[in-house]
Amino acid sequence: MEKHISVLLKETIDSLNIKENGIYVDATLGFAGHSSEILKRIPNGKLYAFDKDETAISYSNERLNKISNNFKLYNEGFENIKKRCEEENIKPDGILFDLGVSSVEIDDASRGFSYMKDAPLDMRMDKNNPLTAQVVVNTYKVESLTKIFREYGEEKHALKIAKEIEKERQNKKIETTKELVDIIDRCYPYKEKRNTHPAKKVFQAIRIEVNNELEEFEKTLKDSLEILNIKGRIAVITFHSLEDRICKSIFKEVTKENPVIKGMPNIPKEMLPDFKLITNKPILPQDYEIEHNKRSKSAKLRVIERIK
Repeated sequence: MEKHISVLLKETIDSLNIKENGIYVDATLGFAGHSSEILKRIPNGKLYAFDKDETAISYSNERLNKISNNFKLYNEGFENIKKRCEEENIKPDGILFDLGVSSVEIDDASRGFSYMKDAPLDMRMDKNNPLTAQVVVNTYKVESLTKIFREYGEEKHALKIAKEIEKERQNKKIETTKELVDIIDRCYPYKEKRNTHPAKKVFQAIRIEVNNELEEFEKTLKDSLEILNIKGRIAVITFHSLEDRICKSIFKEVTKENPVIKGMPNIPKEMLPDFKLITNKPILPQDYEIEHNKRSKSAKLRVIERIK
């Protein structure tokens, strides 16, 4: 299996402030890059990790077993974190979200995530999900497609692309990534193609829609704050502005001081927020990391701690 490079690995592990006997949750296991490093540091603790992708679970199980058996894997989405932690009767000391799509998944042409390789339009993280990229592209109305492309892809040619898709699918069903790329390409002015691949934003938008990524992330991040242990931390790596905005907004809300008492000396502890920001500004990858892994370029790491 081609190696997946974990983004901001050292910075994330350092920011979790890992304790040897701590309980940690990797909400986005992938191919266990971050999880491996966590597991090495908790000889007396336990790691719980989640992923919808059966391939990721199988590969990571083998990889983690070489380190220790202090872990439990769930072949399901991270939206179940709160439920599973309550079942196990645990309060995590750290929870990690790495919201990037695994490079192994992107590079596996058959998954349909990549606009660089021809494949059936799929884009599902969970292969049991009935909603595929092909369903979105062939059945959603122009208004819905436009909204998705604008909101999830921040695509300025959204309406034009949606209309072109509708026109094309009246002739024949759009079945492959190449067919969709060709349609998008026709809608892009030549001068704009020099700076970015025309299909990048639309593919991102469809992937987010198929996997219900933003709604699930927002709900799960709030759930995670509820179940976090005192002195526990949550680290979130985002890769585009929509995810980062959700994370920033939720973190800001729970660390906000009451304006009535803000700035007063000797504020009683019970009147202070339950959380504090560890990162006032997001941690970004260093130049050398971007050089070795171009996909890390847009990554941002934000960290929060429960203080009471």
